[in-house]
Amino acid sequence: MSLLSIIIPAYNEARTIHLILEKIEAVQLISNVKKEIIIVNDCSSDETANVVRNLMQKYPAIRFVEHEVNKGKGAAIHTGIKEANGDYIIIQDADLEYDPQEFNLLLKPITDGFADVVYGSRFMGGNPHRILFFWHSIGNGVLTFMSNMFTNLNLTDMETCYKLFKSEFIKPIQLRENRFGFEPEITAKISRIPNIRIYEVGISYYGRTYAEGKKINWKDGFRAIYCIIKYGLLKIN
Repeated sequence: MSLLSIIIPAYNEARTIHLILEKIEAVQLISNVKKEIIIVNDCSSDETANVVRNLMQKYPAIRFVEHEVNKGKGAAIHTGIKEANGDYIIIQDADLEYDPQEFNLLLKPITDGFADVVYGSRFMGGNPHRILFFWHSIGNGVLTFMSNMFTNLNLTDMETCYKLFKSEFIKPIQLRENRFGFEPEITAKISRIPNIRIYEVGISYYGRTYAEGKKINWKDGFRAIYCIIKYGLLKIN
């Protein structure tokens, strides 16, 4: 029996985190894979911590970790990876932009013995996608293109939240980026692992507007470019 560790970095998600946990709880994973949920509260200023503590009585699979100061999404993911006990690790945002019912789409290439890492692409396949920001889509395309240049991968969506890893590959990697630079950093570093098998599957995307709580901004885009150069071109560890 295998275990999937689901890492949820949470910052001011009191309004939606119960909804995502309901969705995760409803998922029946393939190949008899079981679930471990690791919520990392990145020093939220709202009621996220109290909401999660109440939910832990309902969902015994939850493990709750808190940062004493706000460190950023990437730092919360680092903490979750260290705490994970699973054979596989996936990142799940605490909002409702990604559908946990699609965990099995990412798991299948791994449980079938083909993949070590699977990315969920918002830009391939016939899955539903909310129509939002033109310049965000252009930015995502540029960042993915730049990342692919230096990693020699042909990903369509490097910036996706849904990345599923075999634990044996991600746990030894030293991760440095504390904010949204996690995506290009981890992509560059896993691409350098000899004989790593990286797959990509199409997923749905139910994006949020800024009024609905979206947090990434243009500054994070410039940081991503810096990280692509640092970890992809210069190959800094």
